[in-house]
Amino acid sequence: MARKQAAVLRPGDWIVYDDGDYQVVALAGTSVRLRSSGGAESVVLVSYLMASPGFSVTGTEPLPALEPFGLLKTLPEPVLATAKEWERHIVEVETGLPPGAEPGTLSRPEYDPTVSSLVERAAAKATELGVSLRTVQGRRSRYAQQGVWGLVDQRTVRMVEATGRADARLVAAVREALDAETHSSTGTRSRLIRRVIKMVEATHGVGVVPLPSKNTFYKLVDALSTGRHTFGSAVTRRQTANRPRGVFTPTFADRPGEQVQIDSTPLDVMVVLDSGLTARADLTIAVDVATRSICAAVLRPVGTKAVDASLLLARMLVPEPMRPGWSQSLRMAASRMPHRRLLDVDSRMEQAAARPVIVPDTVVIDGGKVFISDTFIRACERLGVSVQRSRPRTPTDKAIVEATFSAINTLFCQHLAAYTGANVSRRGERVEEQAAWTIPELQDLLDEWLLAGWQTRAHDSLRDPYRPKKAMSPNDKYTSLVAASGYLPLVLQGEDYLELLPVAWRTVNDYGIRIGYRTYDSADLGPWRRQHSGHAAKRGLWEVHYDPYDLSQVFVRTQHGWITVPWVQLPLVNAPFADFTWSHARRLAAHAGLDDTNEAVIARVLDGLLTRAELGPDKRTNRVVGRTRAASALPAPAAEPETDTAAEAQSPASVVSFGVFDAHAEAERWL
Repeated sequence: MARKQAAVLRPGDWIVYDDGDYQVVALAGTSVRLRSSGGAESVVLVSYLMASPGFSVTGTEPLPALEPFGLLKTLPEPVLATAKEWERHIVEVETGLPPGAEPGTLSRPEYDPTVSSLVERAAAKATELGVSLRTVQGRRSRYAQQGVWGLVDQRTVRMVEATGRADARLVAAVREALDAETHSSTGTRSRLIRRVIKMVEATHGVGVVPLPSKNTFYKLVDALSTGRHTFGSAVTRRQTANRPRGVFTPTFADRPGEQVQIDSTPLDVMVVLDSGLTARADLTIAVDVATRSICAAVLRPVGTKAVDASLLLARMLVPEPMRPGWSQSLRMAASRMPHRRLLDVDSRMEQAAARPVIVPDTVVIDGGKVFISDTFIRACERLGVSVQRSRPRTPTDKAIVEATFSAINTLFCQHLAAYTGANVSRRGERVEEQAAWTIPELQDLLDEWLLAGWQTRAHDSLRDPYRPKKAMSPNDKYTSLVAASGYLPLVLQGEDYLELLPVAWRTVNDYGIRIGYRTYDSADLGPWRRQHSGHAAKRGLWEVHYDPYDLSQVFVRTQHGWITVPWVQLPLVNAPFADFTWSHARRLAAHAGLDDTNEAVIARVLDGLLTRAELGPDKRTNRVVGRTRAASALPAPAAEPETDTAAEAQSPASVVSFGVFDAHAEAERWL
């Protein structure tokens, strides 16, 4: 088929842009110089110009629509073959030769453009195929407008409803019954169906609303209960119903300390209290959103007090000192963090462990009495930290710290003696009798694990958008953000270009769309969340187009047109996630004299730490006995006279003193 000449923008053309007429004066790379009808000149990017609403070239025909290549791949093979066969006939009518004809091939006499007119060739094709002339002309028109998609039998691509042919009144009753199950005990589908039938009969009368067969009824319930956990865990069902109705947007930050989330929770480990009783300890942590670093962690028995939250805030502002018995691989000098630069700022970094010192700008807290007390609020005011409170019953406002608690229980607590499990169904027998760690001993273990197990472990949420399969550790992320600079501009694209982009079929979930370890979400996805796309061949998945060279957004095809969905972490691309920024951070680590063998050393330290935690404290060694006696408020029991050798073995190692911590003095130093 003879194609029209592609539209080309040339100097001298008049265009419609920004509700005005402009003449193209010059083209330079990706920039266009325009002159308005009033004589004012301006320069705009080509991508912005062509993507602007109402853009058109004066005096030219609109560009033909591109074929929906993603939808063509979903067609059954016989349907697609029939459409391509019709394309062969239409091209022969238009040009006289079928597509792919060899050079020098002569047209058949009845289709020779030099002998017969276009109408005569169309009539000959109608006679050849045994159809009417109107049918051939209609196929020609649709092919000119839509390409091969216009030749597809539209009966095979009809959109299907997830509820099938069920009566609308029945569907409304099922939805109402599903909503009522949110706060009820989990039942079966048969119970729900019985309640729906009673509800429909009470509202509309017996036999008024047609009821489907048993199997169809089950399919209807499954289709409407997708993602609601109606017949699963009651806790998960209530949590799902408690999600915010707006866009599920994760919290992000592009520099260390921009936002720090603080919260407390009982730890899944039984500890030995000073009274000799066993109980669970409360853990209060502060998590930096930008780097996922656990800035500080404090363990306290029974219930956390307000003073503990203030202590947590104070511990964030000082370096973590190296302690006797810790591996030298946990020193900041042996890590990838910019130790030399930090050493110029604070000489205490010489004896500091590999935990970044992060000064928070904003802390996010909930309505717990620990954090809304005058003690904590006054401490934040003194240190110049703004306090942001999360909404009641909205854990997503501080989702990062909530997820960190789960990670601590999985990565650390399960290796400890007297681990209780997440709930009673996962708890072993006589866990209380296995309790061996005291609060101070467990605090030492936790502090060491944070250095060896958390700060150096690759975090799934810390990824370079250009290398999505490579996860970064909190220490690496901190190093990258310290050295980060530059930004990437947003490039807008037109809808026609979307058809040429790669296609991924995905589900539109509550949190959005996930592709290649990245999550995309937008308010426009609201009506389509957890819905069937209508494409039965793709099991109800949605057609998502993405640009592999621009990961900032994806494009979703719906029944009402395209939806542009941005990446939820898009603000971070402006500096820390650039490819050249990450390469610069790696060079800084190399200049510090570090190599990749450090990760293996830390891995061995972590393995030994977890093994030691699982077996409980070694009460036989003099070092642990001395530490236990020093931590005990009661006098030590009488023991046999110790020899000089034993006394020498119990003498503590020399430790560099950090002095008594003064929060007010520290605030003046750091702020």
